[in-house]
Amino acid sequence: MEMIADSTFRVVNRSRSRSNILPGIYRVILDAPELDVTCAVLLYSEASSPTKSKGGRARVTIERLRRPRKKPPARLVGNLLWLDRTQLQELHSAKLLLPVSVERRFVPNGSDPSSKGRGGNRELARIDHEDRIAKMALFLDLVKLQECIIVHKSIAPLVSETMQTKRVSRAYIYKHWSSLCRWGMHESSLYPLRHRCGAPGEARPCDPPKNEAPTRGKAGRKSTAQRIARATGVPIASIQPGMSTDWRLRILAADKQIPRPKPPMPARIKLILGSSFVATAKDVDGEVKYELGPQGSYPNAQQIRRVLMWDSSQLERLAEQTTKHHFNSQLRGLTARSWKGVPGPAHTWAIDSTIGDIYLRSSVKRAWIIGRPIVYIIVDIWSTAIMGFYICLTGPSWSTAKVAIFNACMSHSLSTRIPQFALATQLVPAPTLCYRLLCDRGEYLSAGHKHTALKLDYDVAYTPPYRGDLKGTVEVQFRIIKDEQFWFIPGAMDARRHELELRKVDPRKCTFTLKDYADYLSIAFADYNFTANRSDRMTGEMRAAGVFPSPAGLWRWGHSVGAAYQRQVFEHDLVAELLPAATARVKSDGVWHAGCMYTSNHIHELEWTTRARNFGGWNVPVHHHPGGMETIWTPSPKDHQMFEMTLTGESRASPHYSMDEWADVLAKEVMDRPAEEHARLAASIQSRRRLQEIRDNANRLTQEAIDKFDGPMPTMTEARHLEEAASLAHPMAESCPLEVPRYEAEIAHDAMMSTLLERANRDR
Repeated sequence: MEMIADSTFRVVNRSRSRSNILPGIYRVILDAPELDVTCAVLLYSEASSPTKSKGGRARVTIERLRRPRKKPPARLVGNLLWLDRTQLQELHSAKLLLPVSVERRFVPNGSDPSSKGRGGNRELARIDHEDRIAKMALFLDLVKLQECIIVHKSIAPLVSETMQTKRVSRAYIYKHWSSLCRWGMHESSLYPLRHRCGAPGEARPCDPPKNEAPTRGKAGRKSTAQRIARATGVPIASIQPGMSTDWRLRILAADKQIPRPKPPMPARIKLILGSSFVATAKDVDGEVKYELGPQGSYPNAQQIRRVLMWDSSQLERLAEQTTKHHFNSQLRGLTARSWKGVPGPAHTWAIDSTIGDIYLRSSVKRAWIIGRPIVYIIVDIWSTAIMGFYICLTGPSWSTAKVAIFNACMSHSLSTRIPQFALATQLVPAPTLCYRLLCDRGEYLSAGHKHTALKLDYDVAYTPPYRGDLKGTVEVQFRIIKDEQFWFIPGAMDARRHELELRKVDPRKCTFTLKDYADYLSIAFADYNFTANRSDRMTGEMRAAGVFPSPAGLWRWGHSVGAAYQRQVFEHDLVAELLPAATARVKSDGVWHAGCMYTSNHIHELEWTTRARNFGGWNVPVHHHPGGMETIWTPSPKDHQMFEMTLTGESRASPHYSMDEWADVLAKEVMDRPAEEHARLAASIQSRRRLQEIRDNANRLTQEAIDKFDGPMPTMTEARHLEEAASLAHPMAESCPLEVPRYEAEIAHDAMMSTLLERANRDR
């Protein structure tokens, strides 16, 4: 065994050993193999020595003492022992000498916020410590110490030199030499134990005396009245007694009955006094009222506060001010990283929703305010990249969450028709369906989610209720985008503001539609994917490969090294399982869904419109994307594969309308229908009244004319010619020239002359 200077070893019981080395713990001061000796100091002796009686009367037992005896100071060590190295090696071979470690003296540095030491004591201890180091400098120099021991076989020369140069006593030197031997040849061994002065943390209860022992006085500074009375020469006793064990237990028991979060300290003290320190009870009009006793019969507010604060740590006091859930989610220390246990990109996605801190306007009519949207975000845990998002006006529910997953997995061809949600197609390579989806407990327990997970074959994980901190990657994205949009989007609100007046928002100031907000989030999320700083995630291999420190860079590198999870999922399976289902109607001119007409070449190949025109229409199941009206999908009767149908140009809805906005239009149409019917009916009645007036007037004038006419009645043809002549003489309005009225004889004459002229031409 190597005898290293300042190391410690233990010699166990030597009952079977012939060595003269006493059992105990030793510290090596000097090892001299060339002299076959080791200089050590015995720190703790384990040898049993019979105690000799000093005579005199017997010592008083502890039970009969009025006050406990003071603890005797630790005995001084430091006597140099010259041990035979050969015997030490023999003891080591016999397993009777074992290396042991003696813990160094505790040195408080004041960095622990939960420490209860006083700052003044620490400053005095620091000054005293520096003074001791300066005076014991010769003993801290291990080389000079060993030279002195080898030459003089003692430390007496160093003691004399220190006494002369540092002006200290011999007892002072041997006291600190004992500390160096006991705790180690290090500066920390000289640190004064001022932080233990007065036995900090020890209770000093003012309990009733026992066995005629004197009553303990109240600890701490005297009151102002006592100090003034003492100065006048007439000392008085304190009115308020000290804290007793009974009071302390009653305070803690009463405080334990107060539920968390604890009320403010003044109210907390009143509850404790009202429950455990009432002295009298009075019956006032059938109601019991409790009252406190006289002053001095109960602890004051300062004493109660000290008991509550001194018996609990700083973290315990913090936990008392809030609920257990809030402490675990918002205040506890961090224990791991969110990507711990995730092997690579696309392995685990986290999905969550929030209510957007913004009011939106309708795309149909911007004067309409449609309220605050629901925003879904899907984040890849390993790379922290945003895979996809979805904005809707209803929810949150699993039916809307599925659309966000579809947006994260949609193909490039489909993304051109829904560009505002085509965020995932900007990543290289484009993401596919993940291996595990981390969602909320409500979504996990839904029957629809279970069906979707079984159909698409992906694993599911969930967090406990109201523990959004366990998927903080998504929560951070919500906080980032809300903070950014507050300063950019008109009418956005800042829900994290403490000032109530700054959290309010006027919806009339909002200008974004759902499409505008989707475009804004798409650009903001893309900017995050390609510019967010991820330097703290960069390993040596990533730096060597030239990976750009961003979520998109991590995503691409993870796929390039084969750490990513990829799988092939057909688009018609994604459409059938993730997009909402509805019912459409096949008619003679196309397929109608939500009051809009859709068509495709496949419909004409199947001759659906011809069959509907001749044999009547029928219903077909369809799937649609709620974010746009342009495309719907329906299974083909031939192979049951999904084929697309697009919105016709003659439809009432625009392709950029969302399904929610179009539903608003249809609802507005239904709401306006009674007013429209009323206006239409009122106009029809007015027209009917005017027609009735015209008919009555015509009947009256005709009857008057018949009654007044007494001459011969012209024929109908003559009357018509007279009417035409009158209209030419007195035209009612500008019109095309009319043919001059001709009689039948003139017409016959003209026809005969034309025939003669034609015959004359033929004769020639």
